[in-house]
Amino acid sequence: MKIIVTGGAGFIGSNLVDKLVNSNHDVTILDNLSTGTKENINPKAKFMFKDLKFILQAELDYITKETDYIFLCAALPNVQYSVEKPYESNKSNVDTTLKTLIAAKNNNIKKVIYSGSSSCYGDASIFPTNEENNIQPYSPYALQKYIGEEYCRLYSKIYDLDSVVLRYFNVYGPRMTNKGAYRSVLSVFLEANQNKQKLNIVNDGKQKRDFVHVDDVVEANIMAMKTKTKIESPINIGCGKNYSVNEIANLFNAEKTYGEKRIEPQLTLADISKARNILKWKPTVNVKEWITKEIGED
Repeated sequence: MKIIVTGGAGFIGSNLVDKLVNSNHDVTILDNLSTGTKENINPKAKFMFKDLKFILQAELDYITKETDYIFLCAALPNVQYSVEKPYESNKSNVDTTLKTLIAAKNNNIKKVIYSGSSSCYGDASIFPTNEENNIQPYSPYALQKYIGEEYCRLYSKIYDLDSVVLRYFNVYGPRMTNKGAYRSVLSVFLEANQNKQKLNIVNDGKQKRDFVHVDDVVEANIMAMKTKTKIESPINIGCGKNYSVNEIANLFNAEKTYGEKRIEPQLTLADISKARNILKWKPTVNVKEWITKEIGED
């Protein structure tokens, strides 16, 4: 199959590209390397340095011609940046999605798989949180990711463009970012542990998160591509279990510090029954076991 992965040099996208390449697909990466890196690029994939914010629609239409599937992994996943510069963030997270959907429609792409975010739930009212929970974004980034979902839904309804929206919870694993104010708490802890530093914990550490490994996220994407079932609404991709930040910190033999305050949901916990039933998917990696292994290999 001929496949395009936008954001294929980033954390999730590059892991997805590796899986697709290993399955002998013809993969093209579109990435501007704003958050991704050259080191993440699989040498067996075709890499095109493209900034989807500025690319002309005609050029994107040409690039995606004769493509079978498109994975929309490109995004600027920075909450603080979206708060400070919502217009610029919107161009990265909404405009690029719309351009790609237009190209997919123009070229009769078989299916688009969109990387959504559970941040659209805000402070959820139902736990485990299912896909019918109220949408109440806490940041421009969360809203922008939800708008991308809605564009996918509309293009499916109006233009019969098949799409699948996957709502990721807290993704971790190889190549997760260790840069920026909103980098993963796991990458922060692992880096601090490696450097023999204190673990800096936001708020009181009692906030709980549903952590899902990137390998499981990649597998969900592959299953979404392969399924023959018409999927008309988003699907949660999480572990179905959650742990407090303090529980995670206690896995490390390091001193802890508290102080930084941040507005964020107190609890995330995915209801993954829809993913199990429709995609026949289930998570295979436990975050505590993964951390213990990572620490042991240091």
